Amino acid sequence: MLAGALGTMGVLHFAVPKPFDGLIPSSLPGSRRAWTYGSGVAELAVAAAVATPRTRRLGGLAAALLFLGVFPGNVKMAVDARRAPAPQRAIAWARLPLQWPLIAWALKVRDNA
Repeated sequence: MLAGALGTMGVLHFAVPKPFDGLIPSSLPGSRRAWTYGSGVAELAVAAAVATPRTRRLGGLAAALLFLGVFPGNVKMAVDARRAPAPQRAIAWARLPLQWPLIAWALKVRDNA
């Protein structure tokens, strides 16, 4: 299930990259689109690692680190939404605490591998 979620998000980075571009801080070197594609590749690679029994333990740890690593992008999205319509602001802020259950899920996959 975790592999499917990661795989879906990885594919979305390529199919509809624009929303992901907005999460990338402008202070990072290179283009936002390159970072979007790079993070999509990372999600697909982690999904493959989680899906494969032989690499599931490492994949679970990598997923937890990936979820931790994208947290600053989610914070940026929430801060940038401060002038957005109320529903968009609510979604942006609601995503922040949801990152912790994703990290816990990934670590559970690691521990159960």
